[in-house]
Amino acid sequence: MDMRFAVVANVALACVLLGLSTGCSKNKKSDGEYVIPTGAVDIENPFGDGMGLDGIPVGAIGGRFEDMCDRVTDITFAPIYFAFDSYALAPQEIAKIEQVARHLQSNSRHVLVIEGHCDIRGSNEYNLALGENRALAVRTHLVHLGVGPERIQTRSFGSEKPAVAGTGEAVWRLNRRGEFALYQK
Repeated sequence: MDMRFAVVANVALACVLLGLSTGCSKNKKSDGEYVIPTGAVDIENPFGDGMGLDGIPVGAIGGRFEDMCDRVTDITFAPIYFAFDSYALAPQEIAKIEQVARHLQSNSRHVLVIEGHCDIRGSNEYNLALGENRALAVRTHLVHLGVGPERIQTRSFGSEKPAVAGTGEAVWRLNRRGEFALYQK
């Protein structure tokens, strides 16, 4: 797991540094499937084994949805909250994920980025890994609800983008979350 995380982090950094960005329409086949542009790396699946980091198959999506598609800003979903030092989905959060699944199932042109976040406790490396596990837990549940895995990507921001500034459990509780960013292909 540590090796895969290091490879994914390095691939993501390389893509940012190289400024790889492509338009949605340029990388779209007529059947709606995305292809990986020549010379680009599939950030979701740098190992080329057809599996995401969470063990769920990943399609050839061709890059980050943020770089290829338009952000949908008029539809928002409630964040998923997590317990301290955990990426287990709490029973009270499942209904929120089910709402996202229903939306994606009835809007086939929408794709999703799940962002994993942490509170400020823990090292940067630990929080990035925990944030990724949180995003993957939500992704796994969405796939089990019938959403195609190729329509979901994950990002970890660790503790870099807090929802609320400050310290103490009331603040930290709101920063341990998974958020949804919706895009249209």
